[in-house]
Amino acid sequence: MSSSLRRDPESEALLDSRYRKGDVSITNLDEDVSLSNRNVPRKRKCSINSIKCFGVELTPDNIAVAMVYFVQGVLGLSRLAVSFYLKDDLHLEPAETAIISGVSTLPWLVKPLYGFISDSIPLFGYRRRSYLVMSGLLGALSWSLMATFVNSKYGVAFCIFLGSLSVAFSDVVVDSMVVERARGESQSMSGSLQSLCWGSSAFGGIVSSYFSGSLVGAYGVRFVFGLTALLPLITSAVAVLVKEQRVVNLPRVQNTLLNDTSFVASSKYSVMQLWDAVKQPNVFLPTIFIFLWQATPQSDSAMFYFTTNKLGFTPEFLGRVKLVTSIASLLGVGLYNGFLKSVPLRKIFLATTVIGSALGMTQVLLVTGVNRNLGISDEWFAIGDSLVITVLGQVSFMPVLVLAAKLCPEGMEATLFATLMSISNGGSVVGGLIGAGLTQLFGITKDRFDYLTSLIILCNLSSLLPLPLLGLLPDDAVDAKSEKIDDDDIEMKSN
Repeated sequence: MSSSLRRDPESEALLDSRYRKGDVSITNLDEDVSLSNRNVPRKRKCSINSIKCFGVELTPDNIAVAMVYFVQGVLGLSRLAVSFYLKDDLHLEPAETAIISGVSTLPWLVKPLYGFISDSIPLFGYRRRSYLVMSGLLGALSWSLMATFVNSKYGVAFCIFLGSLSVAFSDVVVDSMVVERARGESQSMSGSLQSLCWGSSAFGGIVSSYFSGSLVGAYGVRFVFGLTALLPLITSAVAVLVKEQRVVNLPRVQNTLLNDTSFVASSKYSVMQLWDAVKQPNVFLPTIFIFLWQATPQSDSAMFYFTTNKLGFTPEFLGRVKLVTSIASLLGVGLYNGFLKSVPLRKIFLATTVIGSALGMTQVLLVTGVNRNLGISDEWFAIGDSLVITVLGQVSFMPVLVLAAKLCPEGMEATLFATLMSISNGGSVVGGLIGAGLTQLFGITKDRFDYLTSLIILCNLSSLLPLPLLGLLPDDAVDAKSEKIDDDDIEMKSN
C-alpha cells in the first residue's frame, strides 16, 4: 500500500510541567531550595543537548509514550517478510496480495471507537495501562502465529488484521495520554514532545528498514516473524511506567456502563455531536475531496512482483530501498515545514498531484528497460525513483494533516481528527482494492507483466481525477484561526 496507509492520527503533546516555570533567581533561602534552583537550568541543558530528549524531560510517562511510538515504527521490520511470504511461500497473485494488504488497514478505519472504549470502560481498573498491555500481547500473538502455524492466505489475513488492530488501539491510547497531559501546556512545549514522538517513530522505521531485507535473505521470513513478535511486548512492558490513577469502585462503574441508561444516552449524544460536526459544509466538503484523493488506484503490488520476479531484486536490496524511502519521508516533512507551510492548500494539492502523476510515469521507464538504454542500472534507477516519489508523497500528505487539524471545532479536536483521518485511510483502502481489481483485469500475474505499463499509466492518470473538485477545499491554508495553530502540534507519523 502507499504511504497514505499511515496511521493516520491525532496530535497533541505530553510533558511533565514540573520544570516549566520561568527562571528562578537564587536568593538566600535555605540550602535545599538553592540547590533545587541550580538544578533547573542543568536539567534543561541536559534535555536540550541530548538527542533522545528533543527538549523534553524524560519522565516515565514520556519514556512510555516515546517507546510506544518507537514500536510502531520498528514493526515495519516484517513488511518485506510478509510480501515475500505471500509471493514465494503461498504463491499468491499480485491482486490477492493487494487485497490482503488492504485488510491490514481496516482496523484504522474505526479509531474513534477505540478511544471511546478506552475512555468509557476501564479494564482491571485502568483506562490506559491495561489497554496498552492488551495491545502488546495481541500484537505478539499475531506475529507468533505467523511464525509458527499460519500457512494459508486466510490465516495470514487474520493475523495481519490482529497485528494492525493492536497497533491502532495502542496508537489511540497513547494519543489519549498525550491529550490528557497536554492540557495547559504551551505550544512550544507541546511541539517538543511531538518532535520526540515523531523522532522515535522515525528512528524505529529507519532501524527496521535497515534490517528488514537482510534478515529475510539470511534467515527467512519465519525468523523475521518470530523476531517481530517480541517487539509488541515492549508496549506491554512500558505500560507500567504510565502514571495513572486506578478507577475506584470498579464493579459499580462496570454495572453503570452495562445497565444504566445514562451510558446509552451519553453514547448517543456523543455520536450525534460528532455527526453534527461532520455534516457542516466546511468540514463535509473537504472530507469528500480527501477521501476521493486517497481513493485513486495503486499499482504497488504489481510493481513488487515485477521488481522481484522479473528484475531479480533481492530482499537485502529492497531493504536498502526502504531505508532510503524512510529517510526521504523525513526530508519531505522538513521540506514542507521549511518552505510550504504558508502556501494555500489548493496550490499544494494541485502542484503535488500533477508533479506526482508525472513522476509516477517514470516507472514505465523501469518496466520497459529504457533506463538501461540511458546507462542507468535498474537498482540505481529504482533507488532514485523511490527517493523522489517518497519526498513528494510526504509533502503532498502533510496538507492533509494540516487540513484535518484546521477543520476540527473547539471541544471535539481529538475525536473529529481521528474520524477525519479514518475517512482518509478508508479512501486508501478503496484505492488499494480498485488497484487490485485493475491488476486482475489487465491479466497481470506473478509471471506475466505484458500490460503492467498500461496499469501504471492508468493509475497515475487517475490521480488527476479529483483535481476538478479542488474548490471543495478552503481558499487559504492559513487564515486567522489556523495561524494560531502550531504546526508542531500536527501528527506527522506514518503507517
